[in-house]
Amino acid sequence: MKLILSVMAFLTIGFGYSQESGKKAVKETNKPLNVILLIGDGMGLSQMSSVFYYKKDSINLPNFEHVGLLKTSSGSHLITDSAAGATAYACGVKTYNGAIGVLQDTTAVENMTEALSKMGYKNGLVATSSITHATPASFFAHVPSRKMDEAIAAQLPTSNIDFFAAGGLKFFNKRKDGVNYLTALEKKGFEMDTVQLGDKKLKRNRKYGYLLAADGMPKMEEGRGDFLQEGTEKALSYLSQTSGGFFLMVEGSQIDWGGHDNEAQYLIDEMKDFDNVIGAVLDFAKKDGNTLVLLTADHETGGFTLASDEGDYNSVTPKFSTGGHSATMVPVLAYGKGAEHFGGIYENNELYHKILSLIQQDRVVE
Repeated sequence: MKLILSVMAFLTIGFGYSQESGKKAVKETNKPLNVILLIGDGMGLSQMSSVFYYKKDSINLPNFEHVGLLKTSSGSHLITDSAAGATAYACGVKTYNGAIGVLQDTTAVENMTEALSKMGYKNGLVATSSITHATPASFFAHVPSRKMDEAIAAQLPTSNIDFFAAGGLKFFNKRKDGVNYLTALEKKGFEMDTVQLGDKKLKRNRKYGYLLAADGMPKMEEGRGDFLQEGTEKALSYLSQTSGGFFLMVEGSQIDWGGHDNEAQYLIDEMKDFDNVIGAVLDFAKKDGNTLVLLTADHETGGFTLASDEGDYNSVTPKFSTGGHSATMVPVLAYGKGAEHFGGIYENNELYHKILSLIQQDRVVE
């Protein structure tokens, strides 16, 4: 009799056995609470591979658990730009090159931070570009052209963003219309800093914004230092105070810029910096145990290749085939809660739908 009762207790605890219905219900246990999306702008497979040859300290890329590939063509072109590529991730739609958060007819479409805010999420953005640049902008703004920096900036105070750190100050306080949108941000509850990230503890009931350069942040070789890692860690410390979950997008923006300039050292320095950020994020996710981390790119830039040096297979030389973007697929790497759902080959806008369906699921097996 004791054995029977013990078995029944095991079934009740382990499988959610219901004495009233006689059914067993197994709740989905691999649903993440938090999502961190890391986007290496212009980061193809060769850019990622470069850290294995040029980074001397610890390399964090191998710590991901699952790998997939994304097709990046936009709704208007075989080769996407960052605006359409980021809108695919932020809004789940294929749109035209240059579009920020709008459909091909320029109609605004709900983005990730808007959807998650309805579920009680807090949202953060960190980038080494201007906050109004194509990738971060796609997660809070809706404009027909990525070139509309001032219009994008004007939408940030009323957006669903709770934390941001990037450049782009001039689009808020030195505008053609004369409006000071730093004041608008403060009126919406943001504590703003235009000098440094600082080390003060952030309060959960406030919002925080850091605009630390007139436009894009300096290059690594110009002394940017650990801004991206420190900004990301600051965002995580702040956002993790909420019990309702958070979404954080972090962009290694200037990997792309090094590719456009065909400057290998620029690209490699930015990639090494981004790998340090990856390490910090994975450390957080491992300790937290309730976070999904995704690493991908909006597209590849530069046709970057790690070629042999004049046929010497023991010597690697970076080379470029274009000053623009390429049509190659980009990797998506996943770690943590729900990571197993992101393998395979699929369209870039499917990433949005996979994330939301995973968060929203409340599956019960009966």
